Amino acid sequence: MTDNETIQQQLDHRTIRAFTEQPIAPALISQLVAVAQHTATSHFQQAFSVISVTDPAEKKQIAAISGQNYVADNGHLFIFIADQHRNQQIGVEMGQPKNHLGSADRFLAAWSDASLAVQNTVVAAESLGLGTVILGSILNDCQQMIDILALPQLTFPVLGLALGWPNQQPQLKPRLPEQFVHFENSYQLPLPIKAALTDYDAAVHEYYDLRDTNRRVDTFTNQIQQALLQQPAKRAAMLHVLHQQGFLLE
Repeated sequence: MTDNETIQQQLDHRTIRAFTEQPIAPALISQLVAVAQHTATSHFQQAFSVISVTDPAEKKQIAAISGQNYVADNGHLFIFIADQHRNQQIGVEMGQPKNHLGSADRFLAAWSDASLAVQNTVVAAESLGLGTVILGSILNDCQQMIDILALPQLTFPVLGLALGWPNQQPQLKPRLPEQFVHFENSYQLPLPIKAALTDYDAAVHEYYDLRDTNRRVDTFTNQIQQALLQQPAKRAAMLHVLHQQGFLLE
């Protein structure tokens, strides 16, 4: 194994949900946005935007959508947006109003741009000693998120990112063994997978049993089985909202 500080930091990644009251300097926020901007981007389209949510009432609304109360109370909140609206506006101003920016191809490019930017920001923030939590839960009500953030056509919320100076040190959560996520040349999932995951289930069970907060008895395969039919009611409307925003129409 290479003795590399950055790699070790990433292997030690923990989700932090409690932050101190120490604010993050505006210059540091700008630096993190610059890091996000320097993430790899599909065809140099730079098809994402970042919104810093600083209004307490707005943060409270987003916390309610995500079901994560701590989002309203502490830390800095970024919302990363898949954004083809900016490129559409460039086309309009240059006399080319017709475009394919609402296609599945362009939507996925914008979605991946935003997602990659989130991870790049996480790595940078953690290198500075900040803690982070990625919030896919903002999609529990994507239409309300669009309304709160006044998002125009050809934009869509992708992920939230709350960060701050850590006020907790949770245990490291065990990940799947490599053989279940890394294959050579073709997809080769070990089967039957439930039996193959016996040791990993035991490790996850021990993690939940020993962790400091929110202890429960659970395993990885049980979590997956329980989640198979779960879907927050308003997530079922996501495709409709995407269409309303001008995406996935071709």
